[in-house]
Amino acid sequence: MKLESSKLKAQSSKLKAQSVSPRWLSLSACGKVEVMAEQGKSWLRRRVETAMVKGLTRAYSTVRVDPDKFLLQLRTAYRVPISGYHGVFSLEVGELDGVADSMIRSGMKMAALEGAGLGLGGLLTIVPDLGILSAITMRTIQKLSLLYGFEFNTDEEIAELWIAAASAAGVDISRELLEKEVVNKFVPRVIQSIAAKAGAEVVEKWAGRVIPLVSSAIGAGLNYWFVRAWGERAKAHFRGRHLLVRQRAQQAVLELPGQTGVLRS
Repeated sequence: MKLESSKLKAQSSKLKAQSVSPRWLSLSACGKVEVMAEQGKSWLRRRVETAMVKGLTRAYSTVRVDPDKFLLQLRTAYRVPISGYHGVFSLEVGELDGVADSMIRSGMKMAALEGAGLGLGGLLTIVPDLGILSAITMRTIQKLSLLYGFEFNTDEEIAELWIAAASAAGVDISRELLEKEVVNKFVPRVIQSIAAKAGAEVVEKWAGRVIPLVSSAIGAGLNYWFVRAWGERAKAHFRGRHLLVRQRAQQAVLELPGQTGVLRS
């Protein structure tokens, strides 16, 4: 009996060892997979950030909306009754919002078509993809800026445009930084901040593009989402500034001598 009991204990210990060993190996394999996945994300994120910096820098230098041509487009294509951008402050805000939504949708469609075409290459085309996407996004932001009455001719106006771009990316840029630095140094720092923020979002959402055939549809959807998200945040930024300008103008009128009594009557 003692011999049989010893055999049973030995078999039980052997079974436990067999059950533990595969489980330990499985955990180790999962750990290696997780490490490899994180390393892949880190590599992809660095590449995305570099591509975003290049794309946004190129957009800053070359992709600029012509204010005169865009004003003509507003008057003819969108039927906005203004002779200059100062005129938008006399229009209903809802009318401007409708035009803004139409512009964002146009950018979304263009980005989706571009994403479907280049998406066939999977991650191999991520660099040219982001370059074009950056241009589409920056042009949309510039159009929204002009629509709500903010031109970008002076250094200060250009800096404000990039603050709006940062806001669209979900990055909070301190205006103290703008006051301390000239535009040529300020803009590259903003671009770097935007690229870092966007890199994290892009990596999470573009992971499916490793498969070329699937990535065509995914690329279209993600580009569509990208422009929509940035466009809506940029719209909120410019709309808020627009309302603030209106509020200050109304306050200035109220403070004029004799105007308070006239308005009350």
